[in-house]
Amino acid sequence: MAQITVTTDRVIGQVDRRIFGGFIENEGRAIDGGVYEPGSPFADESGVRTDTRDAIAGLSMPVLRWPGGNFVSAYHWVDGVGPREARPSRWDPAWGAVERNQFGTDEFMTYCADLGTEPYLCFNMGTGTLDEAMAWLEYCNGTEDTHWANLRRQHGREEPYGVTYWGLGNEMWGDFQIGHLTAQEYAAKAKRWALALKRVDPTIQLVACGRDGLQADWDAVVIEALVKYVDWYSMHIYTGSDDHWSNVLQVHQVDRALDYAGALIAGARYRQGVEHPVHITYDEWNTWFATRNDRRRGELVQERHTLSDALAVATYLNIFVRRSDVVKMANLAQVVNVLAPIVTGPDGVLKQAIYHPFAIAAAHTQDLAVDTYVECPSYAHTVEHNDRWKHTVSDLGPFPVLDVAATRSADGTRLVVSVINRDPESEHRISLVLADTALAGNVTVRTISGPHPLATNEWDAPDVVGVQESALDGSGNALELTVGACSYVQIDAPIGAHRD
Repeated sequence: MAQITVTTDRVIGQVDRRIFGGFIENEGRAIDGGVYEPGSPFADESGVRTDTRDAIAGLSMPVLRWPGGNFVSAYHWVDGVGPREARPSRWDPAWGAVERNQFGTDEFMTYCADLGTEPYLCFNMGTGTLDEAMAWLEYCNGTEDTHWANLRRQHGREEPYGVTYWGLGNEMWGDFQIGHLTAQEYAAKAKRWALALKRVDPTIQLVACGRDGLQADWDAVVIEALVKYVDWYSMHIYTGSDDHWSNVLQVHQVDRALDYAGALIAGARYRQGVEHPVHITYDEWNTWFATRNDRRRGELVQERHTLSDALAVATYLNIFVRRSDVVKMANLAQVVNVLAPIVTGPDGVLKQAIYHPFAIAAAHTQDLAVDTYVECPSYAHTVEHNDRWKHTVSDLGPFPVLDVAATRSADGTRLVVSVINRDPESEHRISLVLADTALAGNVTVRTISGPHPLATNEWDAPDVVGVQESALDGSGNALELTVGACSYVQIDAPIGAHRD
């Protein structure tokens, strides 16, 4: 029998709700046909699909990043404000499509307000100028009697939006990016922009454009140069394989990247005497393997996420919880239609397999990450299946077949333990032991499972992978239950008196 020991008084980090953020970009059918689709029977008077918005609301995302992504590096925000009929259509060189600019800044802000989520905007550092960026910041946050603040008022918004999070470009390290820069060029440019933007609004928080957190020729250079001037360091990761073990274990590249980038940030702050915190945001992450042709506008084919992908997503979230000392924001890429938990169609929305672990983790994860010790079988991953992503993680193993994270409420009355059984063939009987407290009532168990690792939800079978909820009697300091093969179990328990 496997054993999971939880010590609730041994706090390893404070969980930031922003790790459950999302990301949407003007790409594929994410905006047009996903978020915004005039003429759809589900659209409101502004053209926004309410069924999509309701499905996103079910993910409890506290922050939403837009407009990119690669798209932003040739996006001019002024094209997307004012009367819709007067907005120009522009060629989008990032994704090879026409952008009609019908969903712009004000529409995005309204969308965020309706969801109760904070907006996170990204500046165009490709074809954009500093003057343009300062104008956008003033349009959103300006309070004085000035041209850009007054333009916002003319467009119907009297009060400033008060946008806190602003990204200094997107993936500027890549030669695929419009306006690609070297690390030295980017660092010098981003420093100039940061100093100027903080003069427009000193309350904003700026996000430096990182790579994967592991590159000496980008991450080390940019962190050293910008740690004084930014509040966040962005890292991106995508994983995915048609081999189940590679699919679920590639995610542990995040552990390696956090060790390296976290040390770079800590060292740079120490050497330069930087007092303000600089946290890591994974503002793009997801599984992405099966579909290769989903990157153009108008395509009806999106990534079909599997049960294996759902376990990978759950593993990401467990890592973000366990590393909550350094990761304070993360944004699932993307939310609708492109690599997404939600797919739209003429008859409604389909919730993909990855929707469910994200939804229950976002809804029930508690305030404080606490220590766990797991005794279970392990898996030695010796063959890397990484034809798409060059992640090598076998040296980090052997890996426990059970991946576990635990959180408790600040007042010590509730414990939530997330257990992922990555074993595709065998169930595991587990004993959950509480080292310093006791169960105080009925325990809720939420289980995500399916018939096999490659199981997907489809329009004619939308609940192949879903959530089942059950209850167990809870008393004493231990609980036994069985975790099925290839499944995710969330144990939600009231806890009480501490043991002597």
